[in-house]
Amino acid sequence: MYKHFFKRVFDILASLIAILLLSPLLIVVMVCLFFANKGSGVFFTPLRPGKDGKLFKFMKFKSMTDERNERGVLLPDDQRLTKIGKFVRATSIDELPQLFNVLKGDMSFVGPRPLAASYLPYYTEEEMHRHDVRPGITGLAQVNGRTTITWPEKLAYDLEYVKKVSLWLDLKILFLTAYKVLKREGVGVEESGHYGFYLFREEQWRAEGRQDLIDAAREKSMPYRLFKSNKPS
Repeated sequence: MYKHFFKRVFDILASLIAILLLSPLLIVVMVCLFFANKGSGVFFTPLRPGKDGKLFKFMKFKSMTDERNERGVLLPDDQRLTKIGKFVRATSIDELPQLFNVLKGDMSFVGPRPLAASYLPYYTEEEMHRHDVRPGITGLAQVNGRTTITWPEKLAYDLEYVKKVSLWLDLKILFLTAYKVLKREGVGVEESGHYGFYLFREEQWRAEGRQDLIDAAREKSMPYRLFKSNKPS
């Protein structure tokens, strides 16, 4: 009953209340980012797979400019990251726009974090079950390492959550998330396994001599990799 009804009711009510209470902060951050990002916008909206793999625009505050060198290539991340960008990342304020994703129904407060759409062709059949529920602002993997755990560990936590979702588990994850945010533990750019999932999976397939799987996955993921709003910011 909780998973199929009350979880969504909680998401709607809690996200609406949070948006109303935090609206002054959201407006101030938007104004600061508008000037700091030098006209490159205040939101970062990559495509992410949601429930059942349906794509949606995932919202975060944009912490980098779009500055490029003389050849038109984006400057390194550390050169594009603004002071206000560092602050919103360090405090996890950059995640607050996802409250609108929750209210709309694209996301939940708790669930597997939505990963890049370009990763879809690289999942195993079992790993695709991470999309059986709405993705979350936080999840079981995020309170068990987030930026430090490996890809197998991360996906295992995601699948564990899908199998065990409950009110008690959600409350536990929300409490641990608040604790880690206050301690500024595991905040910043999320790079599970320290490199992209597609690189991790291709290494596995290469060791198994499955170049055919690599070629097929690359072809299927290319449209997502080329899509502008999928690039980190």
